[in-house]
Amino acid sequence: MIVLAPAWSPTTSLLLLLLLSPGLRGTPDCAFSHSPISSTFSVTIHKLSDYLLQDYPVTVASNLQDDELCGPFWHLVLAQRWMGQLKAVAGSQMQILLEAVNTEIHFVTLCALQPLPSCLRFVQTNISHLLQDTSKHLAALKPRITRRNFSGCLELRCQPDSSTLLPPRSPGALEATALPAPQAPLLLVLLLLLPAALLLMSAAWCLHWRRWRRRTPYPGEQLTCASGLHDVLRLWL
Repeated sequence: MIVLAPAWSPTTSLLLLLLLSPGLRGTPDCAFSHSPISSTFSVTIHKLSDYLLQDYPVTVASNLQDDELCGPFWHLVLAQRWMGQLKAVAGSQMQILLEAVNTEIHFVTLCALQPLPSCLRFVQTNISHLLQDTSKHLAALKPRITRRNFSGCLELRCQPDSSTLLPPRSPGALEATALPAPQAPLLLVLLLLLPAALLLMSAAWCLHWRRWRRRTPYPGEQLTCASGLHDVLRLWL
C-alpha cells in the first residue's frame, strides 16, 4: 500500500517552525527571546510587489495612536490580516508569495491580541503603499523585537477625537487666563470721530461759501473761508 505524503513548501516549514519553537513564540506577556523577523524580509516583500497590481485597492487605518513602540506592531497586525484575505482569493503562484510575506509578519498573531476597537477608521490606498509600510514597520521593530516587551500593545488604540478633547486645566488656570480687553465705549468713539467730522464739514462749507460769494459778492469784501464760517456760526447761534 502506497501512502502519499503531503508536499511541504519551504515557506510552510518555516511557518511551522515559528509556531513550534518556544524561543520564537511570543510569551503570554508578548516578548520574544529570538527575533522572528528574518534578515531578508525586504527581498521577500519586493518579490511580492513585482507580481501584484500596484493599484490594487486595500485599506489602512488612518487614526492609530502614534506610539513609538506599539505603532509599528499595530500596523503589522492589520497588514497580516490583509495577507490572509489576499491569500483566500489569489492563484496558486501568488499564494506562495503572499505566504512568504505573511510568514514575516505572522509573529504578531502569537500574542494575545484584543479584538479591533470600533473607533478605528480606514481609508483606501493601494497594495504597493501597504507593502512599503509593512517593510518600514518591520525595519523599525527588528532592532528592538528581542529587547522590548509588547504586552502593552495587545490592544490597538485610536487617536483621541479632536471634538471630544477638553482644554488642559490646572489649579491656577483660571487666574492665569487673560481677560479679554474691554471694548471702547461708543461715546468715546464718537468723541474721537467728532473733530474729523467737523473738519470735513468745514471744508465742504468753505467750498460752498466760495461759490456762493462769487455769484453775489459784497462791495469791498475779501472772500475768505474764515468770514464764511463766522457767518455760519452766527446763523447757528
